[in-house]
This record gives sequence, structure tokens and C-alpha cells, in this order.
Amino acid sequence: MQFLIIAYDYDDAYERRVEVREEHIKNVKRLMEDGKIVSAGALIEDDKMVGSSLFVDFPTDEELDLWLEDEPYVVNNVWNMDEIQIVPVKLLPKN
Repeated sequence: MQFLIIAYDYDDAYERRVEVREEHIKNVKRLMEDGKIVSAGALIEDDKMVGSSLFVDFPTDEELDLWLEDEPYVVNNVWNMDEIQIVPVKLLPKN
């Protein structure tokens, strides 16, 4: 299933984001190679990263949940999970 994820950071999360960003990027790249993350990027306000947006494609809701449980920005309290938006979408095929 395909989803758009919009995850804003906690207001005080900038330093935590920077600390675990390398691990987050490494995991995102691996999941992109596996086809589970279609596209991802940081949300920017006033030239500062304040969140993330991702298009993902996981076979089941359970696999999406398992990924989120281990995602470095979740584990390290960067993304505000109380306000995360996960919206089902249907992406256009690349070809």
C-alpha cells in the first residue's frame, strides 16, 4: 500500500535530528533500494529542517508500523508521532 507521510518534528528536536540524521539517511537509502520508500525529503522552514515527507510503499499496514517502530527519527523523539499524518495515496507508475 502506498502512503504519503508528513512528519513534523517536536519543537525542541533539531539537535536530536542532526545527531541521528546519518543513521536515518542510511536506512532511507536502503529502503529506497528495496522499493519501500519511493521518495523522501526534509520539510524546511526559515532555512531549518523541521520535519520530513515521504512517499512509501509497504505491502501491509503491519510492515509500515514495524518500520516506524525502528525509524531513528521515531526512536529518538524527533518526529512528533502525536501529529504525524499518514495518508493512503496512489502514485503514478514511473513508466
